Amino acid sequence: MDLEAQIQLLIDNAPRDGITPNLISAISPALRAIAQKLRYSQYYILQSSEGNWVLTTLSNRTNPGLEKRVVYAFPTIQDVSLISTAGLDPQMLTKIVPVTHILFQLLALEPVDSIVFLETPGQTTHTFEVRRSQLEKLMQQHLRQMRSPKHIPPDIA
Repeated sequence: MDLEAQIQLLIDNAPRDGITPNLISAISPALRAIAQKLRYSQYYILQSSEGNWVLTTLSNRTNPGLEKRVVYAFPTIQDVSLISTAGLDPQMLTKIVPVTHILFQLLALEPVDSIVFLETPGQTTHTFEVRRSQLEKLMQQHLRQMRSPKHIPPDIA
């Protein structure tokens, strides 16, 4: 599924609250910009049987007190076992998710600091990390651009 279709699906499935569909439209350039840097249009996400995404806490090697919570996104279902033994747990499920939906979810997943996309099947060395703070900053830039008043040309009359 191409990125435009993914974004349209996000809009179509958004709550009809008068805000969310417009918000998704407004931030879609940011979602698209990051998604275009990734190799795949959809990734596998490890989930609990309740549907919660599985978090992994990573510690800094030089400063073990420094931690971050990540969700891994895998290019193939077989790659889940490269990172996590949780993939072998019968209580865990692997779900394929469109990349723009993963990025949109990152905004809602409070305890998550980053999504780590594995980019090469069978390897853990080639990854692309999307930090929540980076995504939020990019989206705020797009929202500000939309709100900024359009300059009226002086010779409009």
